[in-house]
Amino acid sequence: MEFATFADRAGTIEAEPADLEIVDHVRALLEEAGSAGESESPKTAREPATIEIVARFVQGRVVPAWDSTKLDIGPSTCYEAIARAAGTNVDADDVEERLADLGEIGDVAASYDFGGQAGLGAFAGGSGAGADGEDLTVREVYETLEDVAAAEGSGSQDRKIDLLFGLFNRCSSEEARYLARLVLSEMRIGVGEGTVRDAISEAFDVPEERVERALQVSNDYGQVARVARDEGLEGLDAMDLEVGRPVQAMLAQAGTVTDALGEWDEAAVEWKYDGARIQLHYHPAAGPENGGGDAETSVFSRNMEEVTDALPEIVEFAEETLEGPAILDGEVVAIDEDGDPLPFQEVLKRFRRKHDVAKAREDVAVRPVFFDCLHADGEDLLEEPLTARHERLEEVLTPPSADGDVDPEDVDGLSLLWLTDDPEEIESIDADALESGHEGIMLKNPDSTYSPGRRGKHWRKRKPDVETLDCVVTGAEWGEGRRATFLGTFELSVRDESTGELETVGKVATGITDEKLEELTELLESHIAAEEGQAVDLEPAVVFEVGYEEIQTSPTYSAGYALRFPRFLGVRSDKNPEDADTLERLESLRSE
Repeated sequence: MEFATFADRAGTIEAEPADLEIVDHVRALLEEAGSAGESESPKTAREPATIEIVARFVQGRVVPAWDSTKLDIGPSTCYEAIARAAGTNVDADDVEERLADLGEIGDVAASYDFGGQAGLGAFAGGSGAGADGEDLTVREVYETLEDVAAAEGSGSQDRKIDLLFGLFNRCSSEEARYLARLVLSEMRIGVGEGTVRDAISEAFDVPEERVERALQVSNDYGQVARVARDEGLEGLDAMDLEVGRPVQAMLAQAGTVTDALGEWDEAAVEWKYDGARIQLHYHPAAGPENGGGDAETSVFSRNMEEVTDALPEIVEFAEETLEGPAILDGEVVAIDEDGDPLPFQEVLKRFRRKHDVAKAREDVAVRPVFFDCLHADGEDLLEEPLTARHERLEEVLTPPSADGDVDPEDVDGLSLLWLTDDPEEIESIDADALESGHEGIMLKNPDSTYSPGRRGKHWRKRKPDVETLDCVVTGAEWGEGRRATFLGTFELSVRDESTGELETVGKVATGITDEKLEELTELLESHIAAEEGQAVDLEPAVVFEVGYEEIQTSPTYSAGYALRFPRFLGVRSDKNPEDADTLERLESLRSE
């Protein structure tokens, strides 16, 4: 396929305002690319077919989404290449000035008249940028950009400029428009992932949902388009996860405990870690019967960038723990000398480190925590329910030397999972997570499958409190065990303006560390009015700021309302009980 044909189709797509027509245009483009002649076939079986290149180019990609290969071309490099191809009287500053006027690099590139530059520089391109007298093809663009990505070391920047100059020098105005956008990952013609998925389905008459599944396991629109063309539905269904090839992470949306329990029979509850998302791929060493070979471990970020070299602890963990091939989803958490979690900012000091990794490791230690298993021992698990995947995860992480049943709490690297329909138990799990230095909890549908790249209702980050109340503390309870000397589970009240009386609206115990309980006990002990067993009545003297999920009617508390999942946020030392919130405000918040 000539690159001019691709550019013409891209212009048509960009000008089309209707989504369905855009899908139709992309379908036609894929069909045309799919019928490319033998002269455009890849030189080796490892190289992509023309349809694969086009399926990526139309989204502004040069390589598959899972491939961490980068062109490493900044705007200034692109400007310099455009300037050289535009003529001797044009420099990079001129290109940048024109960009300020026109506002978009494609328009800038299209505004120049290319093709007139000769001399050694004009023939300095890679495998596709020579002046052969023929029109530029999609494959030549791809192969030259491959050479751009491979350029490293001394002189690599000049080499990149030469390669790009060779391409621009062969471009028409419209070709230059879309080449410049492709180079800078700014295609922006209205083609998203869903558009290409639907176009593949229509072009090769395969069900959309089967295309979707193939995309989930491969994360490669080009490969899926080629397989759909060559092998049809049978080929798509045969595509599986591949250890070493990352897939998009399943994502969560914000939600409440109330909503989760209202939609599911019970919730799977996990701690939410203040770390960085990782996907671990591990393949054990091959035995002599399979030709030998070392174990292979790869670690990818949430954005599928490889970060293996920056995290040697994760590699060591995998090689010491895992026996069979596996793909695990989890977090990497920074820890102090006692193993307690450190803030997310500390993780960043390690996560993308390329140099002096050993020194960085001494400064900031990390450990992995895994909460999902996508593949184990040759079996893909995406379609298994969450509970089944977690059971496999526990099996994978349990040391082979373990005898009998092993307590999940003793399995290194395993995120614990609780199944419950009890709001109070969920609140207790949340409190434990916060006390342990983590962000809170995740709520998951126990029956949910794993949907790469999807942000749906099956995984929920507990929604941050969007409203707060200032409540008077009118009671408390002495704790138990190690907290026996601390006051906790504080009774909250608001003032009824019509009577002047304080009316109870709930109790709070969530969001309070041991250190804070010690401070609160010292603050409140002098205000104890009466005690009976563990229960304590307090004089109205201290005001708490409290967050909550919602306000419900309740016969349990004298106000007639209850704060659902209240969370301690702090002491309002600037407020007296008379300044605290009222029953009337509580009622107005509930009605909003």
